[in-house]
Amino acid sequence: MTASRSARERKAASQAGPMATVRIDLDAQEQFVYKITCTECVVRDRIKWATYRSGEDNGFMAAMDRWIFHLMQKHPEADAPCLKFLPEAQQRQQERREGRSAE
Repeated sequence: MTASRSARERKAASQAGPMATVRIDLDAQEQFVYKITCTECVVRDRIKWATYRSGEDNGFMAAMDRWIFHLMQKHPEADAPCLKFLPEAQQRQQERREGRSAE
């Protein structure tokens, strides 16, 4: 049995920590799109920093990896359960970089 969208949102929000707002939308292919927004950072014109990247992978792992890197760079004092996955996020980032350079 698969978890509902609201259950997935709650789980992702609990892992992302108190500085995050998590929302899950559906894309054109009816796939989940995770959007994690920072409650503190504004990037332009009162728009909050978010993990969503148009045209890119916005699944759970990609969004959470972006969130982990954001926390490490902009909020190193933050405490969030997802930070324990930093080594795995760095490994995935390295693999993506190597994959791009091989093309």
